[in-house]
Amino acid sequence: MEQRGLCAAIVLLPLGVLALSVRAETLLSAPLNVTIREIEVNSAVVTWEILEGDPVIGFAITQQKKDVRMLRLIQEVNTTTRSCALWDLDEDTEYIVHVQSISMGGSSPLSEPVLFRTPKESEKMASQSPGEEEFAHAAQLRAGELIIIVVVLVMWAGVIALFCRQYDIIKDNEPNNNKDKAKNSSECSTPEHPQGGLLRSNV
Repeated sequence: MEQRGLCAAIVLLPLGVLALSVRAETLLSAPLNVTIREIEVNSAVVTWEILEGDPVIGFAITQQKKDVRMLRLIQEVNTTTRSCALWDLDEDTEYIVHVQSISMGGSSPLSEPVLFRTPKESEKMASQSPGEEEFAHAAQLRAGELIIIVVVLVMWAGVIALFCRQYDIIKDNEPNNNKDKAKNSSECSTPEHPQGGLLRSNV
C-alpha cells in the first residue's frame, strides 16, 4: 500500500512541475515607464514599455477621472504598438491611467498609476510661443498673396482671351470691308467718264 502511494506521488510530481512551468510562462510583467505625452485640452497619448521576451499580443488601458468611479477601458489585441491615444477628455480635469499587457494566457498586473491633468483652453492658447504665432501669421500672409496672384493671372488670361476674340472678329470683317469699298468706288464712276476724271480735258 505504501509502495502504491509512493508511485502515485512520483507520477503526480512531474505533472505538478509541468503545470507550474506552464503557468510561469503565461504570467506577464506589468508594463514599465508608462508616460503621458502630447497633452491637449481634449486628448493625450499614453506610451509604455514591456520586458523583452514577454509573449504580449495586445494591451488594455484603463482611464479614470480622479475622484470619479466611472472607468473607460480601451483594449486592443493582435498588435505590437506601445502607445495609445486618449480622446474625448474634459479640459482642466485630472485623470488616472493604468496599462496592462495581454497574452494568450491572460493579462498582466496593472502598471503603476499615472496622474495627469488636461489644460484649460485659455491656458493652451496662452502657452503658444510668439514664434509659432508669427509663423502662423506669415503663413496666412503667404496664402493671401498666392490668392491675389492667382486672381490677377486669371484676370489677365480673360483680358487676353477677349482681345484675341475681338481681333479675330475684326480680321474676319476686313475682307468684307475691302469688297464694299471696291464696290462703292466702282459705282461712283459715270459712263461718260469711265476713268472718273471730271476735270480731264478732251483732246
